[in-house]
Amino acid sequence: DTFDLVIPLPLTGKPAKFGEIMKRSYEIAAEEINAKGGVKGRKIALSFEDSNGKPETARAIVEKLIDSKKQPIIVGEYTSACAKAVAAVAEERKTPYLVVASADDDITQKNYKYVFRQNQVNEHYGDAVVDFLQNVVKPRSIAILYESSAFGTSGADAMERDAKKLGIQVALKEKFETGAIDFKPLLSKVKAAQPDVIYTVAYANEAQLIMKQAKELRIDAKLYAGGAAGFAIPEFIKGAQDAAEYVVSATLWTPQLAYPGAKGF
Repeated sequence: DTFDLVIPLPLTGKPAKFGEIMKRSYEIAAEEINAKGGVKGRKIALSFEDSNGKPETARAIVEKLIDSKKQPIIVGEYTSACAKAVAAVAEERKTPYLVVASADDDITQKNYKYVFRQNQVNEHYGDAVVDFLQNVVKPRSIAILYESSAFGTSGADAMERDAKKLGIQVALKEKFETGAIDFKPLLSKVKAAQPDVIYTVAYANEAQLIMKQAKELRIDAKLYAGGAAGFAIPEFIKGAQDAAEYVVSATLWTPQLAYPGAKGF
């Protein structure tokens, strides 16, 4: 007897790299739980459905899981936009939904009774970076660049609030479209503003391209910083190459954490 759990994830499309990371994590967890006898004697049988990172697809998958398959709990999704769509369905259907990665604060600020979250929200994503700015870099000005997703927007807004609390002037706050390739017009504005810090919230491809093009334009700053996501995966270093040097990033997890199992994971 098994407990069948279908998980919606972006396994194709722009967020697929993050979907694959999450898929491996779920598989590790299921293996560990099953090795200990499962849940109340039932082994977990995982399967995955590809949302392609599209909220309407994520919503349709979860409606089917609840209405047809009678799945009693929902986990999964990566982008905040998809998580918002899933959360709305879960609340309508009175089915618990555990958010595990999506960071937009708004997801859990709707007084939902069936939506829960285990990860840090965007309001606190950059706390370590903010502490580093305050105590080490001590900048006078910051430029904030962000992609026009729910995650990007809320992350940029959070950094703007933190900068103002610290008395750091927000010299520039500009968004760009997901999938953009040419960032030089935007980066030329940054160069003209001459900020001490350049903080960017972006997914994988955009994070790499922004850093490579900033290097080409020879934009000097005391610090380049990322708001996790595209800056916090090994592919960033491979893709940005020498333009990744001296870039710091917020991140949800690191092997140096002093939690049992963190390094092994």
